[in-house]
Formats: sequence, structure tokens, C-alpha cells
Amino acid sequence: MVSRFRTLISTPISTPILAALALATGLSAASAAQAAPADTYPSRPIRLIVAYPTGGISDTVARALADQLTAQMGASVVVENRAGAGGSIGIDAVAKAAPDGYTIGFASTSPLTLNPHVGRVNYDPRRDIAPVMSVMYSPVLVVATQAFTGQSFADLIGQSRARPGSVRWATSGLGTVGHVMLEQVKAKAKADVTLIPYKGGGQQMNDALGGQFEVMSTNASPQLTGQMQAGKLRAIAVGAPKRIESLPNVPTMAELGYPKANLTSTFGVFAPGKTPPAIVNRLNAELNKALASPEVRERLLRDGEVPTGGTAAQFAASIHAEYDDNARIVKEAGIKAD
Repeated sequence: MVSRFRTLISTPISTPILAALALATGLSAASAAQAAPADTYPSRPIRLIVAYPTGGISDTVARALADQLTAQMGASVVVENRAGAGGSIGIDAVAKAAPDGYTIGFASTSPLTLNPHVGRVNYDPRRDIAPVMSVMYSPVLVVATQAFTGQSFADLIGQSRARPGSVRWATSGLGTVGHVMLEQVKAKAKADVTLIPYKGGGQQMNDALGGQFEVMSTNASPQLTGQMQAGKLRAIAVGAPKRIESLPNVPTMAELGYPKANLTSTFGVFAPGKTPPAIVNRLNAELNKALASPEVRERLLRDGEVPTGGTAAQFAASIHAEYDDNARIVKEAGIKAD
């Protein structure tokens, strides 16, 4: 789920990447024979594959989008959850679907820009998926538990240097955005911390409330917001291009002197790689309209997420940059997935 702002990825633009960009801007020669005609699209229900479990922030946002798209387009948009492998299972299902606009996906960019560098995926992230629109970015917070005796991020770094290994830093798994953030901090600050990787966020949150580690890097979520408002957890830094409205007194990682650790998770909508440009552009227009609706926008802001939007070409370009950044970062840090 990595995104630096530019979102997480540096390599010459390959022919497949150029093809993906061309598709997003309507310049690709897609197979019209397999596609639904744009002037009659949609004429039946659209399946929206969500690459994460039910009940999480990704699921609730996707369902809000689906409801809004249904109202706008006159055809039902039905959510189907296909969770697992850090979003790769859902993205693989989208990649293998017919490129006719009737199967699209909602996921973070990590299955396309990070997962291929830390493990094996069953799709070509540069050829098999067409980016449609960036929906939001989710800030990555550095959150202190009650086990942390300091007050600031500077205190955290100071403790890690004074007592090497004494700071336990949790992430939701190896090869995740939170893990990449940690590695970037370690490299810049020469900090000696103990990595505590979890397999998902549920147990991590329980242990955070129990003070089983000092800090964690994790995405914004309604549950996290609730625990911070209750005073049980405390944000000491945030990965975002600017301070977020809900935490105006919390500095960004860039402000603290760690620009490479200033990470967010970008989420968006994707289509199969050979989806005709006319269909991609229609979906992009409808998604931008849905994102601007009060029902969707207010939900995102309330949950600590930041709406984005934009063109398919812009989204494709940011994914290319993120892919290249991640390739370099993963190699330098020796990051591997669980």
C-alpha cells in the first residue's frame, strides 16, 4: 500500500508501462470485439471486486461508491469481496475478467506497485490492469501506545539510539507500507528498533491497546480514530503530503526530516488491462462525479481518508512512479513479504 507523494516507485519507462499509460489516456488499441459498446454501457449489472475483507474502511468506501454509481448510471453496481495476499487475490480476479467494463476492482496500489517486488503475483501489473481513477489516499500514522514513555517522534528516535532495540515498532506485516516506512526511518536516523510484524490489523490493535509494543505504523481507520479520541493511543507523526484536518497538531514525516518515509496508501478503481479506452473514460467520469457527492466525500473525510480523483492518465502515471520507487526501496532495504 505504498505511496510517497508521489505515492511509493525509478526505472526507465518500459514498453508495457507505456502501453498502460496509452490505455488510460485512450490511445491504446484495445480489442473492441470483446468490449461492450460505449454508447450502450452499462446495460447490465457491474461487479465491483473489493480486494479486502468486509467491514474495513476499503469495503465501506467501495460500497458507498457502488451505491452512488448505481444511482448515477442506472445499472446496479454489486460489491464482491475477494480478500487475501495483501490485495493481490482481488487484483488477480480483475486481471482475469473479461475486459468489457462489467468487472472492475477497488484496491490500494500496493498489489501493483509493492507486492510484485516482495513476492510472487499471478498477473503482470503493467499489462493486465488498467488504472481507472484514484479515489483516496489513506495517511500512514506513527501511533504511540501507553508503553511509550516519550512525547514526540524525536523522543522515539532518541530512545532507539540510547537503548538499542528497546523500541518495539509494530506493522501489519512484512512488505507492507508501514514496514517500508519503518525501514526508511531506520536508514535515515540510524535508529535501532525491534520490528514486530503482524498478519493483519486486528491482533495488532488489541496488542496496541494492551501496550505490547511502543509504536506502530498503520493506516488511518475509524477504529484507530476512536481509540485516539479516547486517549488510549496517540499519533506522533503522519505520512501525508500535508497535515491532515483531523490531526492538525501532528507533524508529517517530511516536516520531521524524513521525506522518504512520508508515505500514504493510495486506493483506486481498476479495470482489466484490455478494457476499451471509451469504457475506462466513462467509468472515470462517473467515479469523479461520485467522489464529489456529499455522501461519499463526507464519509471519507469522517473516517480520516483524503479524497483524490483525477484522470485515468494521471493515476497510471502515479502508479508507474510508485512502482519504480518501490523497486529501489525494497532492494535497498532487503524487504521480503511474509
